[in-house]
Amino acid sequence: MALNQTPAAERIHIGFFGRRNAGKSSLMNAVTGQELAVVSEVKGTTTDPVFKTMELLPLGPVMMIDTPGIDDEGELGRLRVKKSHQVLNKTDIAVLVVDGTVGETKEDKEMLALFQEKRVPYLVVYHKADLLPVSGDTEESVRDRKERAGGKEKIAQALPGSTSPVLYVSSKTGFGIEKLKNCLAAIKPAEEEKDLLEGLVAPGDLVVLVTPIDKAAPRGRLILPQQQTIRALLDHGCISVVVRETELSQLLAGLEKKPALVITDSQAFDMVSGIVPEEIPLTSFSILFARYKGNLGQALAGVKALEKLQDGDRILISEGCTHHRQCNDIGTVKLPGWIRSYTGKELEFVFTSGTGFLEDLKPFQVIVHCGGCMLNEREMKYRLACARDQQVNMTNYGMVIAQIHGILKRSLTPFPDMAALLED
Repeated sequence: MALNQTPAAERIHIGFFGRRNAGKSSLMNAVTGQELAVVSEVKGTTTDPVFKTMELLPLGPVMMIDTPGIDDEGELGRLRVKKSHQVLNKTDIAVLVVDGTVGETKEDKEMLALFQEKRVPYLVVYHKADLLPVSGDTEESVRDRKERAGGKEKIAQALPGSTSPVLYVSSKTGFGIEKLKNCLAAIKPAEEEKDLLEGLVAPGDLVVLVTPIDKAAPRGRLILPQQQTIRALLDHGCISVVVRETELSQLLAGLEKKPALVITDSQAFDMVSGIVPEEIPLTSFSILFARYKGNLGQALAGVKALEKLQDGDRILISEGCTHHRQCNDIGTVKLPGWIRSYTGKELEFVFTSGTGFLEDLKPFQVIVHCGGCMLNEREMKYRLACARDQQVNMTNYGMVIAQIHGILKRSLTPFPDMAALLED
C-alpha cells in the first residue's frame, strides 16, 4: 500500500445488501460513478463480497462492499448468504437495496432486524425508480404507479425500524443517486479522534523502530503498522530512526541522544530486549496496535491463560489479513512452536485468516490474534465481543511473544496503567 493512501482499516465501510437482482451491483456502480461490480440480469452474479477502496464525496475515503443476494438458494447459496452476514461485522453503514417493483420481502425484513441487532446505521433504498414513480407526485403519476405496480400503493412507507425515510433511486437514470450519497454522509458514524502514540511521545523525541526484513516482506515496502507508526511520529514532530535488528547495537552506540521509545516487530522481541538498555521504554507494534484498537486490557488478561493450558487443549491463531505463507511463518510456524516449548504441552492449533472468523469459539482455550492492522474498528470489536460473550480468553501476538520470552512487564512500561495490572 502506498504511503499516500488511507489504510483500508481507517476507511468508512459501506455495505450494499439485498435480494438477488435487486440491483445492488448496478446501484453501487452508480453511486461511485465507476464499473466496480459486475452487473447481469442473471440471478446470483455476485457470488463473493467485492471490496473496493475509493474516495467518495461528500464522505471521503471509503471501502465499498457489494454482497451476494440474501435470498440465495441451495447449499452454495447458504454459504453466500453467510458471507453477506459476515460482511456486516465490518460494515459502518449498511444500505438495504429493495427491488422497488416488488416491495419489501421476508428476507429484507430479516436483514433489517440484523442491522438493528448489530447496531449498524442503515438506509433503505427502493431501487428501479424508473419503473415505479415515487409517491408524492401528481395524481396522474400515483394512478400510473398503482397500475404499473399492481396496486402496491403502500410502497412508499418506510420499512419497520428504518432510521430514515425510504429513498427512491434509479441506477439507470441517475434519479436519487446524489440524495443517496448525501444521506450516507449524514448518517456517517462520528469519528473518534484516535492517536496511535497518545501519551507516549513529545515533539522532538527520538524514537527507534526495529523492523526485521523477512522473506514475507514485499520488496521495496514496509508493512502497514510500520507505515502508520512513522506517519504518527511525523504528526507528533518526533525524530524516527528505522533499523533492522541486526544493526540496532551499532545504531544505539552511535546515538548522542537517548531514544524516548523503541518499538520493535514482535518476532525480534527477545533479541531487541537484550540490546536495548532497561532504562529505555520498549514495546512492540502489535502491543501498540492492541491499545489503538482498544483491546490491550483484554489481551493482557488473555495471555495469562497460557499458564493454565493442558495436553489436548485447542488454540485458535487468527490473522486479519491473508498473505503467502513462508516456511517459517509467524502465525502458523513460529507461534505454535514457541507456545508448545513454553508450556511443555501437546496442543492442537487451528488457523484462520482474512475475513474468516469462527462463530463457535467455545472449543478453544485461547485465541491468539494478530495486531489487526487490516481490520477496521467495528470488525475488531466484533471479534473481541465474540470471545468475551463465549468466555474464551483472547490475546495477541505481541503479548504472547513477550510473555514467552519473559519480557511482558518490560513491554508494558510505556503503558503504566497496564503494567500495574500485572501486579494484581
